[in-house]
Amino acid sequence: MAAVTTLREAFLDEIRDIYHAEKQLVKALPKLARAASHPDLKSALENHLAETENQVSRIEQVFDLVGEKAETKTCAGMAGIIEEGSGILDEDVDPTVLDALIIASAQRAEHYEIAAYGTVATWADSLGLTDAAELLRETLDEEKDADETLTGIAEAGVNATAGGDLAPEPSKTRTAGRF
Repeated sequence: MAAVTTLREAFLDEIRDIYHAEKQLVKALPKLARAASHPDLKSALENHLAETENQVSRIEQVFDLVGEKAETKTCAGMAGIIEEGSGILDEDVDPTVLDALIIASAQRAEHYEIAAYGTVATWADSLGLTDAAELLRETLDEEKDADETLTGIAEAGVNATAGGDLAPEPSKTRTAGRF
């Protein structure tokens, strides 16, 4: 890689990284959706796949806006997150626990993307790339929404179902007055 000496170069480098990350997710999300047993989780993953495909197109628009060819840079971070998440699909795991693990894996990807999109949107603002910043913030908002959706699915039942008999008994939980 050539030396990065300007914020614009850093911005382009990061956009290429995100572009690759999104393309990896387009391939990984269907596998997670097929493995999910909870209908809300399966639906959320399928819906986010459609969003992710739109996000790929949005990044291509950003490249156009800044006068650059849409190219990827290998995103090792997302590759690692996907590899770890895919690994759980090969293990002998109770389906209800697998759903909790899928949510955890998907949220790792969302948090990675939230950090990346937050950064490049801010850099786009600093570079005066208002239209690009707007597109990047649109995706950032979708990533935050996806994360909140996954949290809601986990809290609405997946985690309790996965916890089985390990859920704490009410008499053994801490209260604010007992520290």
